[in-house]
Amino acid sequence: MSVYTQLTDDQFAAFCQSFGVSFARAIPITQGIKNSNWFIQTTDDVDGEHSYVFTLFEERPPADIEKMAVILNQLNGKLPVAAPLAVIELDAAKTDNDKRYVIHYEDKAITLVPCLAGTHPEHTTQAMCHEIGAALALLHETLQALQPSEQYGVPLYPWADVRDRERQFMPSDEAKLMSDIWRAYTDLPLATLPKGLCHLDMFADNTLWHLQKGESRLTGLLDFTEVSSEHYVMDIAITINDFCTTWGDAEQGESVNFDRSKMAAFLQGYESKRLLGDDEKRALPVMLAKAAVIFWLLRLNVIHYNRTEGRTGDNIMVKNPDLMKRLAAYHWSHVEKAQNTVFVLEHALYKDDDKNNDVEDYKLIGVFATEQQAQTAMSQLKMQPGFKDYPNGFHIDAYPLGQINWSQGFNFY
Repeated sequence: MSVYTQLTDDQFAAFCQSFGVSFARAIPITQGIKNSNWFIQTTDDVDGEHSYVFTLFEERPPADIEKMAVILNQLNGKLPVAAPLAVIELDAAKTDNDKRYVIHYEDKAITLVPCLAGTHPEHTTQAMCHEIGAALALLHETLQALQPSEQYGVPLYPWADVRDRERQFMPSDEAKLMSDIWRAYTDLPLATLPKGLCHLDMFADNTLWHLQKGESRLTGLLDFTEVSSEHYVMDIAITINDFCTTWGDAEQGESVNFDRSKMAAFLQGYESKRLLGDDEKRALPVMLAKAAVIFWLLRLNVIHYNRTEGRTGDNIMVKNPDLMKRLAAYHWSHVEKAQNTVFVLEHALYKDDDKNNDVEDYKLIGVFATEQQAQTAMSQLKMQPGFKDYPNGFHIDAYPLGQINWSQGFNFY
């Protein structure tokens, strides 16, 4: 991530020695926006190689990073994560339960973790979306062992405060978009949605992959600094938003193209490890919009923080907030469309259950707010007397509210 704090080689050598690592060289990592990171080349590495990542956490208190170390150790062996090295203790009487994974520098935490193999993907595929979906579900399942989850996760950031500050300076249409999405989120049945420890920053650039000859394999999950107790469907939405969106570069006009087929692959992968509840499925469209709003605010907040702290220079990278605003608008348009559409479930009794034959009976079964509700009703009825003998007669039609769906007259001749 961006390098904010500068350290000397002597400082790097002393810190690395605390972890039992022989320092040779520190190489700045400039991607990202929150912490200071370097690759560490050891005296055993050949030129061009590095074995560890050295992170100085600019904002998170050391206690939060200690919690992160516990989380990574819980996942180690089940998912490709880099667990922090333990500090070398001179007291031989100390046990594994006394291990420390964090050292301090000016009230900031420092960790050293092994480098993971692989590269950040420039583009994602449906297969990668399926695999990251399964990995996220396994992460959610595995971390359920750490209870209570609030004790291990860091507090959620007060995004409502950032919203209220930034909304004062927004054009009215942007402020309305943000307010509408936020209101829809608060109207969700949040108390019924499953929650637990979530990553909350699973972007493609926080993953590593082995990419060769058109095949991909997940080799690393990175950046666990934001792990909090949150609704699983929010973590799903955050991950979908990046993995299933193609972000055009400046030469392409910084386009934002969301791929719903990739989202379907992600959800298939996720549900191969953990099934989503009906409430989660209904909440997902709004969560996708809310997740985009959160990262819209995050990027605005970084700009605000850099400005107030006087941070400048080539090592400071700021991501464009407008991209997340456009993604939020895209998702919200689908929510609004769904809110203005009803789904009608009907059953036509065709002779011999053949749709090419005449209709002998017709039943209007129900009108539903979502297609999922209509599908659920259809599944329940298919095994009922009569219906089970004519399963091909069911059909679901979507009707926009307030529109005439038959615009011409008719006659019998």
